[in-house]
Amino acid sequence: MEFLIISGLSGAGKTVAMHSLEDIGFYCVDNLPAALITTFYDLCSNSSDERMKRVALVTNIRNQDDYRLYTDNLLKLKVENKRFKVLFLDASENVLLTRYKSTRRRHPLSGKEINSTVGAVRVEEELLKPIKSAADYVIDTTNLSAAQLKERISTLFLGDGRLGFTVTCMSFGFKYGLPMEADLVFDVRCLPNPFYVEELKYKTGLDSEVREYVLKWEQTQTLYKKIEDYIDYALSLYIKEGKSQLIMAFGCTGGKHRSVTLAGKMYEHLIEIGQPAAVHHRDIRKA
Repeated sequence: MEFLIISGLSGAGKTVAMHSLEDIGFYCVDNLPAALITTFYDLCSNSSDERMKRVALVTNIRNQDDYRLYTDNLLKLKVENKRFKVLFLDASENVLLTRYKSTRRRHPLSGKEINSTVGAVRVEEELLKPIKSAADYVIDTTNLSAAQLKERISTLFLGDGRLGFTVTCMSFGFKYGLPMEADLVFDVRCLPNPFYVEELKYKTGLDSEVREYVLKWEQTQTLYKKIEDYIDYALSLYIKEGKSQLIMAFGCTGGKHRSVTLAGKMYEHLIEIGQPAAVHHRDIRKA
């Protein structure tokens, strides 16, 4: 049984994540009371229903006591050596406040004791620190649209066995900010830039002309080979350490040419050696 618990900050995209998992075959449960997590796990584990073989749930949390009960139940599952994973969705404070403002929804912790949305966001962030630090998968949705989040979820969990060790190769543009969920960041702004070649300027690293331009340089080949050697050596160490995922991010200025090319090349290499992997181009569609 694959049992996935979706956690994270309110407004970070848990509902989108749940719907995405439902689309790829997970049996999803929303708003389950925190006190019923262990009971629900046992029901799914003992069920002969094939739908219960891949389960994802979001817990109903409405006050600070619920957060503590939630943490206690996850700890209980861990102590009892239950097989489950935690997906944690994160986002920056400014983005969360903007989302709440645009939807005009009230934060679950807003009330008599906490009378502002910013205060509620900060309290929730503190309450969820133990969950985030113990999560198997962390996705920062600060710079992701709902469609991009669905794409990330699908590529991460689609197919059998993907709840094992998975590597995500991400491209991004430094001008749009660092991907906070990345375990490794490789700055490839030192490589020749196709942006300054007129016929390549408005293409991306998904186009063969751009890919050929980026990869034809000796410095590109040398840098990529050093990164590839490091990854080949470190993968077994990460797996031995018990990590569930590794996110390596390649960054260039705008996230459209050099970073896309190298992230794609690394993805192809990982697939070739039999390592489950996904590729995600965070900023490729941005202006």
